[in-house]
Amino acid sequence: MSRRQLRRRIHRALVPIAAVPLIITALSGSIYGLMLANDIDAFWLLKIHTGNFGVLNLQPYYSAIIGILTLMIAFSGVGLMFGGRRKQPTSRSPEAKDQEP
Repeated sequence: MSRRQLRRRIHRALVPIAAVPLIITALSGSIYGLMLANDIDAFWLLKIHTGNFGVLNLQPYYSAIIGILTLMIAFSGVGLMFGGRRKQPTSRSPEAKDQEP
């Protein structure tokens, strides 16, 4: 397995793990803002937004977790984008040579 394939596998494994808390935070914050604009105070949404999931309370660590996951995905994506391009073939394929006049 090449380094590029390994980086791609790591990135593909990390993205779903990082996406879940980001989506939860974005949705709960947006819905809370919309409900508050309509004079509905859904405080439970604010708790979810900040990492309090009832039995599992991650509030002291939630911001750090989201920040670290975001940076990991960003760095792995940039590494895929700029790290080692595929080699261009130096000679033309046999099919292309056969078609020359």
